[in-house]
Parts: sequence; C-alpha cells; structure tokens
Amino acid sequence: MNFTSLTARAFRVVAVVEAFTWAGLLAGMYVKYLGSGSELGVQIFGPLHGGAFMVYVALALLAAYRLRWGVWPTLVALAASVPPLGTLPADWWLHRTGRLDPARVEAAREPTPVA
Repeated sequence: MNFTSLTARAFRVVAVVEAFTWAGLLAGMYVKYLGSGSELGVQIFGPLHGGAFMVYVALALLAAYRLRWGVWPTLVALAASVPPLGTLPADWWLHRTGRLDPARVEAAREPTPVA
C-alpha cells in the first residue's frame, strides 16, 4: 500500500470518527442542557471531537494535495466538518466521484505515450 492509498483510507476512517464524535457531543449536550444536567458526555466527547476535528482538517488538506482534488472538492471537505455529521456525505461524494481513488491519481501521473 502506497502513501496515497493510505491517505485516502485514513481520510475515510477519520471522516466517520469525526461524525460519530460530533453525534456523541450533541448527545452529551442534550443530556447536559435538557436532561439530567450531567456533564459527563460533554467531558468525554468534547475533547474526542476536538481531536477528531483537527485530524480531519489536517487529513483533508493532505488528501487534497496527495489526491489532487482542486479547490472545490477541498472546500467541500473542509466545510463538511462544520455541520454535525457533514463529513459522512462529503466522504460519500468524494468516494463516488473517484476523488478518493489512488489509481486515478497514479493514472494521471503516468506519461502519455507519443504516437
């Protein structure tokens, strides 16, 4: 597995982790403000989500560079980290459009034979 494949796979995993930590943080905030008042969920998922968010942004920028996304897909990936669970549809779109396919990048790097 080369570095480009590893970057694409890591991006997909972290996109899911970021979404689930967002959901955990929202659940913790619900309990804190509308439920029993316990802050445990926020204390657990707040730092987890903060870390996942930072790793997601870093990996999105790395993937944009390594997988040659261009400006629009890069902005979509970065903006997707803001709304809750937004990284999931962004990941699905990037995957469906082939932007997370390392073979596409490798094919673009190969020199075109001259006829």
